[in-house]
Amino acid sequence: KRRKKMKYIIVTGGVVSGLGKGVTISSMGRLLQSCGYRVTAIKIDPYLNVDAGTMSPFEHGEVFVLNDGGESDLDLGNYERFLSIELTSDHNLTTGKIYRKVILAERKGDYLGKTVQVVPHITDCIQDWIEKVATVPVDGQDEPADICLVEVGGTVGDIESSVFLEALRQFQFRVGHENFCLCFVSLVPVLSNEQKTKPTQHGVRDLRSLGLSPSIIFCRSTEVLEQATKQKISNFCHVPVHNVLSVHDVSNVYFVPNLLQQQNLHSILQEKLNLPPMKVNLSSWIEMAESIESAEKSVTITLIGKYTGLQDSYLSVIKALRHASIACHVRLDLQWVEASLLEQDKPGADGKDNDEGEVTQEQKDEAWKKLEMADGVIIPGGFGQRGWAGKIRAANYCRLQNKPCLGICLGFQAMIVEYCRSVLNWENADSTEFDENTPHPTIIFMPEIDKTTMGGTMRLGARVTKFTHPLDDSPAEGSDPILSSSRSRVLYGGSENILERHRHRYEVNPEKVDDIHNAGLKLVGRDETGERMEIAELPNHKYYVGCQFHPEFKSRPLKPSPPFHGLILAATGKLDDYLKEQMAA
Repeated sequence: KRRKKMKYIIVTGGVVSGLGKGVTISSMGRLLQSCGYRVTAIKIDPYLNVDAGTMSPFEHGEVFVLNDGGESDLDLGNYERFLSIELTSDHNLTTGKIYRKVILAERKGDYLGKTVQVVPHITDCIQDWIEKVATVPVDGQDEPADICLVEVGGTVGDIESSVFLEALRQFQFRVGHENFCLCFVSLVPVLSNEQKTKPTQHGVRDLRSLGLSPSIIFCRSTEVLEQATKQKISNFCHVPVHNVLSVHDVSNVYFVPNLLQQQNLHSILQEKLNLPPMKVNLSSWIEMAESIESAEKSVTITLIGKYTGLQDSYLSVIKALRHASIACHVRLDLQWVEASLLEQDKPGADGKDNDEGEVTQEQKDEAWKKLEMADGVIIPGGFGQRGWAGKIRAANYCRLQNKPCLGICLGFQAMIVEYCRSVLNWENADSTEFDENTPHPTIIFMPEIDKTTMGGTMRLGARVTKFTHPLDDSPAEGSDPILSSSRSRVLYGGSENILERHRHRYEVNPEKVDDIHNAGLKLVGRDETGERMEIAELPNHKYYVGCQFHPEFKSRPLKPSPPFHGLILAATGKLDDYLKEQMAA
């Protein structure tokens, strides 16, 4: 059977980075899916790193983990959430990956003694990579998608991205103009109440000087683009006026697909790529987006983190909380607390933070107030000692005050250490990550992990978790099944096995597991061997759950992550009723 021709939509950006190319391309993909087309996505990152795994969250935002263990750019998370697809590490293309592949091929002698050059060898490698990855099924079906969306990171004119733009210039001839659509995302600033088009004109001029001429221009602005502004951009940028689209600020990003539909983007793409015409059906998506605005009640969740200065560091956690809030018909009020502010005693004590210099009493008081006033608390993952003691204190407070709490990865480990110190009375129990000489090594380095190489050496990707233990090991006859069952298992639909993504080097010490479990913190979920702990739950508590994996990476707007859903349900007082409904079903 002859394979149909893949259609490629390339999205580049100009003027400044951070314009929202990821949201734009994801919304375009969602719109195309609503027409019945199958979509895949590729992100090109021009940096020399092989992947994002070794980059600081302050440098590049969160590291998004894929099913195959790939550590990728956070934009791949946008694609997966908007499009309900599952990508691979090859869908994140970096300069480091390309040069590594070409150099390894040269060392093997694959180029038959030729001089290896940027053109044609690097550019050919980029084109081959895009063509190969575009055919990888990502939506659970066996056939390749109809359309491949390709986002080029950075801005036009960057030295780093020039080789990729040259490869794409050649690529348009390789695949044919009828299968290639170039889009350009630009900024239209408003100065003195006038929409300025010069940045867009210059960006398109730079792009055309490289041999690439955009067919569609997305204009980011704080307000709706005026018709006169569209006409001016059309005149100077060699694009039909109806192909100049306004992507102005909206109250939430889930309105963007509908915004693009209203400007007939689907019809423009159908004409440009010779796609069979199909009707748009965005009704369920629009309903979801509108439900966010119509929610009357709010829920306050406090996030105890160490990268709170850059919210992109916790992007997937924030999105997962929003998805769960949508499902519970409440508006999310997210409060941020720097974990290190909780490391000192509660209000009235003096002290200094280890890394941030002097901490005022007012800052400490404010941090504790946010924790106390929260309806629920989340303690997300992280690396490094700063804030570790604060996470433990937050876990202690939530456990004692019966406040709903979800701990993820390092947050899960903080819950374990806190319980060992407070309930088992193991003085100075700790993780060997922070105290190698602790008398009670509760969290230890996993034996199979490489201690010398940083990149790609953690326990990564999708792994099976089995629900092996109930909350109550010996429930009394006639007892409430909700209280004896694992709440997490009920939230996951009663499945015995679940598949979630991981990113960690340390684990609960197997030698301590029985002591912890028998003391009351039930380790209900374990890996396939039964040796590695995955989920901890505390009985007789509103919601006190920790998980070693990162459930936020698989959360979707129309299908929230079960642990996050449980947290919001508990924070709004709806969890027990929901669990009874699920068990009855």
